[in-house]
Amino acid sequence: MGKEKTYDTAVKQERAVLVGVIRPGEKPEETKEYLDELTFLVDTAGGVVDNIFTQKMLKPDRGTFVGTGKLEEIRAYVKSEEIDMVVFDDELSPSQLRNIERELEVKVLDRSNLILDIFAGRAQTSQAKTQVELAQLQYLLPRLTRLWTHLERQKGGIGMRGPGETQIESDRRMILEKISLLKGRLKLIDKQNETQRKNRTELIRVALVGYTNVGKSTIMNMISKSEVFAENKLFATLDTTVRKVVIDNLPFLLSDTVGFIRKLPHHLVECFKSTLDEVREADILIHVVDVSHTSFEDQIRVVNETLKDLGARDKETIVVFNKIDAYVNPEADEMNEDEKVTLTLEDFKRSWMAQHNTPSLFISALHKENLEEFKQLLYDKVVALHTVRYPYDKLLY
Repeated sequence: MGKEKTYDTAVKQERAVLVGVIRPGEKPEETKEYLDELTFLVDTAGGVVDNIFTQKMLKPDRGTFVGTGKLEEIRAYVKSEEIDMVVFDDELSPSQLRNIERELEVKVLDRSNLILDIFAGRAQTSQAKTQVELAQLQYLLPRLTRLWTHLERQKGGIGMRGPGETQIESDRRMILEKISLLKGRLKLIDKQNETQRKNRTELIRVALVGYTNVGKSTIMNMISKSEVFAENKLFATLDTTVRKVVIDNLPFLLSDTVGFIRKLPHHLVECFKSTLDEVREADILIHVVDVSHTSFEDQIRVVNETLKDLGARDKETIVVFNKIDAYVNPEADEMNEDEKVTLTLEDFKRSWMAQHNTPSLFISALHKENLEEFKQLLYDKVVALHTVRYPYDKLLY
């Protein structure tokens, strides 16, 4: 008998190169941070980054985003290393996408398309799936001509999880009709959600907010003793999860929301505003910060700006600095090993972080450190609001 054939059934990771433009006044560490985040996005989508290309420019080229020389350099690398896709850190116009694809002869994605793809793979409920599909169609509408040729070469893979070939192949009128249908479906879902929220208005409502991947779902599981999906990936949670929590004798509602991120696609922000109604209508916000992240201050700014856009910036807020067990002093690289001392809880409480964010506290949700103080502060805030709203409620006395 001849030798039996074997087949490798493992899913091959798509290899990507990243492209970013360094604008005037942009610091090297900022550029690195943006591209590190883009690398994490590719990893979350299931790909692997092979190389990164950057170019200093006053502004991106209208036709090809980067200069022709840089594009030729990328083309040579993509061809020699057999790269599967090229991902740009900014949203590309339809003409830029067509021009770059024609030059590189490989799949081209931008940051928006990549985020939409991750959302498409992670949407679980009818509402999230409808929101993502609507955002995808709005993004794809001006790019239909590109996708006709795209589909001839590409069948699946990162960036190709879409609402289906039937919508893409149909004409502009049918796409617009589908968008209208999805908007109507979302309005109906919004009305149902509004009715549900009205039915539970007697309870104080607390919402977890923060940058993506800061540990909100872990904290949700810890406080509510529920099993909300949590992992070290961006956008692990898309759907708002609401749980009834009781601390001592006091019940309240706790909700976990989708994480924020820089350069979140406009269509996605618009489509997910209904999901963020839990943030707008919450009585107390718990702003979770990953204090171990090198750019956590910038992440705080992004979250605060998003909350302002949602009209929720002035709400009662507790800032929770999570992952204190993984915190590294930013000056650690310049220190001797003997000088690298791990900060204690008291050190954190005396730091500028505590002074500039009131009220605030420091925890490690993973190692369950300082959780009792967290629960006590949250309890005190809920009691104070409950007492004002329901002064004759005997439950508290």
